[in-house]
Amino acid sequence: MATLTNFMFKPSISFSTNPTLLPLHSHRSFLPFQASQYSQQTHLKASHHFRFIPKATAASGAKKTLSDERVQKVHSIEEFDEALRAAKNKLVVVEYASRNSEESSNIYPFMVNLSKSCNDVEFILVMGDESEKTRELCEREKIDKVPHFSFYKSLEKIHEEEGIGPDQLVGDVLYYGDSHSAVEQLHSREDVEKLIEGHKIDQKLIVLDVGLKHCGPCVKVYPTVIKLSRQMADTVVFARMNGDENDSCMQFLRDMDVVEVPTFLFIRDGQIRGRYVGSGKGELIGEILRYQGVRVTY
Repeated sequence: MATLTNFMFKPSISFSTNPTLLPLHSHRSFLPFQASQYSQQTHLKASHHFRFIPKATAASGAKKTLSDERVQKVHSIEEFDEALRAAKNKLVVVEYASRNSEESSNIYPFMVNLSKSCNDVEFILVMGDESEKTRELCEREKIDKVPHFSFYKSLEKIHEEEGIGPDQLVGDVLYYGDSHSAVEQLHSREDVEKLIEGHKIDQKLIVLDVGLKHCGPCVKVYPTVIKLSRQMADTVVFARMNGDENDSCMQFLRDMDVVEVPTFLFIRDGQIRGRYVGSGKGELIGEILRYQGVRVTY
């Protein structure tokens, strides 16, 4: 779990100050099918994993094929900036890769499969060693290791990862790109109050997922939250708030005495009935059932 002590969030990734980009280094400490690891202090392991069967071509293929047609390949700073502008407020996922990187080739098919199922997300590939223009782009974006993923919304970089595996990539895309699932997105204290007031009559249990933008365990548990929101739609309302989105959200976390994330608040009849702190799938399901009035034995 991540803590909110002194409101210190996940530190930004440290990059080399070396102005040259030859060669781009690969993350050889990461296996092709290994999800990103978190420290014991900040991570509770979730038992659910998403797998995609790779069918696309490797990142080193220069020719655009039907299999990866939703992945836009950009070749210069100008093309890159134009692609971000054209995406407007959509999530944009950028992979920086290298022709000589086995890790880049292994992760690229999973991004292609994601592009097929996530129509409201834009995907971009930058081959850092393709030309002088792509090297200039990587230098501007401070990329010196591949594969590297950057996430943008409304021209703003909101997240980045290095050397990740498929599970983490899927989790990141769902977490930062979700706008159409059954999980209600809350952006202020007023949104929370409106949601609670709207379900006083039907007496549905509200499960409020409180996290931070750059919280690893929050990202990892979110696919489970989406799945549960579909399975329990008749009896449970799922909602999410990122505490570091704005001052109103952060004040709500303080008022609710949230000091670790992810924290799940269980609300019924306008009252907070309890909470669960952690990212364990089984424990979360058990707590939801308990606050629904279902007897749970361990």
